[in-house]
Amino acid sequence: MRLFGRLSILTGGQALETHLSGKAQELLTYLLLFRRQSHHRERLATLLWEESEPSQSRRNLRKALWQLQATQGLGPSSNGGGILLLESEWIGIRPEVGLWIDAARLEETYLQLRELPGRALDAPSAQIALDAVNLCQGSFLEGCFQDWCLLERARLQDMYLILLDKLMGFCEAHGDYETGLICGARALQHDRAREVTHRQLMRLYYKAGDRTGALRQFKRCLEALQEELGVLPSERTMVLFGLIQADRLSGSDMTEQWLAPLEEDQQQLHAKRSTKRDKTSLDSVPRPPRPLTALDWATGPD
Repeated sequence: MRLFGRLSILTGGQALETHLSGKAQELLTYLLLFRRQSHHRERLATLLWEESEPSQSRRNLRKALWQLQATQGLGPSSNGGGILLLESEWIGIRPEVGLWIDAARLEETYLQLRELPGRALDAPSAQIALDAVNLCQGSFLEGCFQDWCLLERARLQDMYLILLDKLMGFCEAHGDYETGLICGARALQHDRAREVTHRQLMRLYYKAGDRTGALRQFKRCLEALQEELGVLPSERTMVLFGLIQADRLSGSDMTEQWLAPLEEDQQQLHAKRSTKRDKTSLDSVPRPPRPLTALDWATGPD
């Protein structure tokens, strides 16, 4: 089952032809995403047709269920196939059915690797992360803008971006700067103001020998932050900019450690759990000369 981009159902490597309405696709996706539990019909009707009267919501649910049951591989058949578990008041996915779901695979990979920083990944783990992010061929349930879907889309996108963070860290640690730059570009397609990604790209450009590219990446970061959020880069980003501008990024192990990709921070934010802040003092970081400031880049010469 492919839930990223256009919903598709595959069996034996072949995509099944379906004629499901948008609401039937939404119902199927919801059941697949929360397949480890059964769902009361009344709640499903209210969730998916929240703007309709209760009686109309129930009719809509019955119609969507009829479409799913009539689709090959989903509803019951003469050989006992199908994935739907239907009871008088409850609906779910049969637990004994083996399903491969791209969104579930992304989440499983994230949970498997979340405690490992990118620079600590081995090659097989990095390949697992790359395979997972390559599953994301479009937005989750593209075209659906229900509240539950928007929340799940954001949650899955966070996992996708964190895995890209890890891949960038792995690529930097192993000198594969070109692949790291590709991963960073993919992340910015989803969030162009993601400052941690801009910092990682600045480092990758610089370590690849492209100091000009690193400085241009800072300018893109500055523009994105101002246009979308109305703020200047953080002090952490400014320290990195100053080191690159002074051509001193590789000169301090302390600075390298302090400026390491903040994928752990991103994971903690994603999980909404409190953590201890980085205890490294800004005052202990070597400060290179900074002829230009962020304000200079923003306003240009008088």
